[in-house]
Amino acid sequence: MKRALSLILALILMLSLASVVMAEKPINIGVVYKQTGNPFFEAGVRGFEEAKGELGFEFIHNGPADSSNEGQIQIIEGYIQQGVDAIAISANDAAGVVSVLQTAMDQGIKVVSWDSKVEPEGRNLNIDPSVAENIGRVQVEEIAKQIGGEGQIAILSAGATMDNQNTWIKYMQEELKKPEYAKIELVTIVYGDDLTDKSIQEMQGLINSYPELKGVISPTTVGIAAAAVAIKDNGLSGKIKLTGLGLPSEMAEYLKDGTCEGMYLWNPIDLGYTAAYAAVALVKGEITGAVGEKFAAGRMGEKEIMEAADGGTFTLVGDPFRFTPDNIDDWKDVY
Repeated sequence: MKRALSLILALILMLSLASVVMAEKPINIGVVYKQTGNPFFEAGVRGFEEAKGELGFEFIHNGPADSSNEGQIQIIEGYIQQGVDAIAISANDAAGVVSVLQTAMDQGIKVVSWDSKVEPEGRNLNIDPSVAENIGRVQVEEIAKQIGGEGQIAILSAGATMDNQNTWIKYMQEELKKPEYAKIELVTIVYGDDLTDKSIQEMQGLINSYPELKGVISPTTVGIAAAAVAIKDNGLSGKIKLTGLGLPSEMAEYLKDGTCEGMYLWNPIDLGYTAAYAAVALVKGEITGAVGEKFAAGRMGEKEIMEAADGGTFTLVGDPFRFTPDNIDDWKDVY
């Protein structure tokens, strides 16, 4: 009897210890970004690091070297095999990763898209950096102001399948239909695939093909920096105007030398930070990703989940900020 009682007590103790170990096991997040070596996503990872220090989760991060959908799928498959609790992805192809992410969700893995969304059937929640319409609008307003409201402009985008790029460009095209832009002609859209060398080549191609080109919008941090290099190397700083979405650390010299008069961006650190808080809240069951739910996002405050135009749900980080020669020194060492 005593032996049986001892065995029961030992079993209870073992189960208790196992429960403690399980309870103490940290949440593990697999972060997927568009491309390795991209400073924007390196800053985004800093946001995950900051949130990790506050919430105590673990995370791993990776992206394909070539900005490919296939590379992202392979990374996601690896995360599924490793048994992560959540995946946070900036998608190169909104539809292309849905199937593999559905496999992850079927296994109980929560999915958050950030920066560039996944189609709704492949995510629990999307973290938008800002209102897409505003992002497109302010870039058109900026280039129109710089070129004096008339002339030829072009767009140097990232990848042709990148949902965020295409959405912003759609709103740019809608904005350009307004009467105040009647004298502005959008001559072409080219794609540098978020690769520096290719983006420089595409910008050089614009310079060669359109001798009357007055301005370029590049809604990608790699693209705008590459465009600035090409414009400056051709001695066209101030002659071909440039705006878009750029990292202050990369664009400071071009803002100061007149190659770029003004550009926009949100803080990618805040973007990664908010995505991390959302992923943890989903894993803990504090939210499901449904419309009307709210979650605490640390220093970013409380975030409300809203219905997205694509039928899924999203929350916002903040509005795009305008960087100029006058304020760039305040930001160039931040990110």
